[in-house]
Amino acid sequence: MNPFQKNESKETLFSPVSIEDVPPRPPSPPKKPSPKICGSNYPLSIAFIVVNEFCERFSYYGMKAVLILYFLYFLHWNEDTSTSIYHAFSSLCYFTPILGAAIADSWLGKFKVLSLVGLSLIALGTGGIKPCVAAFGGDQFEEKHAEERTRYFSVFYLSINAGSLISTFITPMLRGDVQCFGEDCYALAFGVPGLLMVIALAVFAMGSKIYNKPPPEGNIVAQVFKCIWFAISNRFKNRSGDIPKRQHWLDWAAEKYPKQLIMDVKALTRVLFLYIPLPMFWALLDQQGSRWTLQAIRMNGNLGFFVLQPDQMQVLNPLLVLIFIPLFDFVIYRLVSKCGINFSSLRKMAVGMILACLAFAVAAAVEIKINEMTPAQPGPQEVFLQVLNLADDDVKVTVVGNENNSLLIESIKSFQKTPRYSKLHLKTKSQNFHFHLKYHNLSLYTEHSVQEKNWYSLVIHEDGNSISSMMVKDTESKTTNGMTTVRFVNTLHKDVNISLSKDTSLNVGEDYGVSAYRTVQRGEYPTVHCRTEDKNFSLNLGLLDFGAAYLFVITNNTSEGLQAWKTEDIPANKMSIVWQLPQYALVTAGEVMFSVTGLEFSYSQAPSSMKSVLQAAWLLTIAVGNIIVLVVAQFSGLVQWAEFILFSCLLLVICLIFSIMGYYYVPVKTEDMQGPGDKQIPHIQGNMINLETKKTKL
Repeated sequence: MNPFQKNESKETLFSPVSIEDVPPRPPSPPKKPSPKICGSNYPLSIAFIVVNEFCERFSYYGMKAVLILYFLYFLHWNEDTSTSIYHAFSSLCYFTPILGAAIADSWLGKFKVLSLVGLSLIALGTGGIKPCVAAFGGDQFEEKHAEERTRYFSVFYLSINAGSLISTFITPMLRGDVQCFGEDCYALAFGVPGLLMVIALAVFAMGSKIYNKPPPEGNIVAQVFKCIWFAISNRFKNRSGDIPKRQHWLDWAAEKYPKQLIMDVKALTRVLFLYIPLPMFWALLDQQGSRWTLQAIRMNGNLGFFVLQPDQMQVLNPLLVLIFIPLFDFVIYRLVSKCGINFSSLRKMAVGMILACLAFAVAAAVEIKINEMTPAQPGPQEVFLQVLNLADDDVKVTVVGNENNSLLIESIKSFQKTPRYSKLHLKTKSQNFHFHLKYHNLSLYTEHSVQEKNWYSLVIHEDGNSISSMMVKDTESKTTNGMTTVRFVNTLHKDVNISLSKDTSLNVGEDYGVSAYRTVQRGEYPTVHCRTEDKNFSLNLGLLDFGAAYLFVITNNTSEGLQAWKTEDIPANKMSIVWQLPQYALVTAGEVMFSVTGLEFSYSQAPSSMKSVLQAAWLLTIAVGNIIVLVVAQFSGLVQWAEFILFSCLLLVICLIFSIMGYYYVPVKTEDMQGPGDKQIPHIQGNMINLETKKTKL
């Protein structure tokens, strides 16, 4: 046989080769590069996402801006109930992202959930939007543009606060400056944000063809829970000391689940453990729309050049965010870096917590100062009484047969009320008081019944050649929840109809009839139209200021005609709303360091298959924070300043715990979360490398 004869080739199996000799996988077809914005590395699709987020946030924050006052004034709930329902709604909005994330990652994908579910059904839609939109924006970037992606989260947060800024400023104006059915126009205040949701849907749909839409990767939420449950149960079944221990408790799932899934769940659980202390920060931050707004209604919003409504004060937060984000990114963080300080994401978040603590300490100080300016409240078996003398001469009033008789011994001049409310002590919850009235040479005795914890006005007026008195119950509380209220006493012999505005009027009975309190907008009232059955006239009520309750007595002065004598039942708010600026500045700086950083941190630490899940978990911490506020508002029973101090101290303790946890946390790098296929390397199992089948010629 010719040794050089050409023989048949034979297979030699499992020829070991080095990793370097493994030929690369066939290249995938080149992807068409997505269009960029003005030649930058930012995908054009980002513009549609950011505009969509602006409109959606306009809708959400515009509605929330007036929600607490809607509960308080329109539904007439008390402050604690209004606060509880407000935060219950906020909590629900941040619980539903768990459902949205599960649908996005396992079924429809982020794009379809965001557009079809999120923008069609507002109630459940917030659950579809919140976990998807931030992660969906991050998906638009290629891995080589990681720096631009990090900067995107700041731009994304800017769009949120731009929408919040405009809506928080405009929506209260729609509520307060427009009248619907004789009251504040809540229909318009809620309707305009609804219209913006329609615009959001249209804008988002416009970019449909240029979005990068990563496909869903199976029911990832269910896989995570099953993997964790199998690892725990498998470890429990193999707890014998003869069985070797494993490096991580999730490694006990290796018998059933792939290694990549286990690695992803490890990364997920490490971050979720770090999220445990975070709800307390949100418990403080979200009180801007509830407790801080309720604080603002007891302050004076007149800035001289502009009058700020209490719910408009929330506009400071998004305004300051728009200022602070570039300030922190381009100035503060760079200065810190030049000083050689490693200002990691977790350290930024811890500093943000401390700033929120300081904000609530300042809020407590403001609350204490407001309380000092607020009239005292009558306690059990106490009433407060003022005397209004509408007679034409002095009247001396004395309480008969009671230890209180020394309180009202001075004579009251004509059309002069007592300079302050006098405190009367009762022997029971309700009691009859006897008063001695001395007018000219007349000496009269009268009796009136009062109940504890109330304010009363003893109105004395002429009755022919004599005088009479009537006891009028004043406001239920010596605060008006920031609203301006008025009532009228009619000394004329005919009923008077008073038109306070286009849609607000009231009728006052003849011969010292007293109207109920009526809420009006703060402002000047130089010409209020009035009419009797045979005459039209106008009254000058002057300035009606924030938080004041006014009493007007309609009189007929023969020389000057019909007039309104004005007096304050409750003085106007004295403390300027500007004093809330420091607490807003502190909490917003804390938000920029905590929330913006945490948003990017959540995306960077999430495995590629669980971006929406981890975003939903981040939002879930906000939901739990709102539940904390709800519980404290309902069950603490603390005065407001003490409640602020409680929240501040709780967050300080949580900050210390979070700092310790962050100290031991090792951030996961992007390349560490890529699967074998992503890294383009052969699979290695144990100590063996892949063996490749080769054909050789013999």
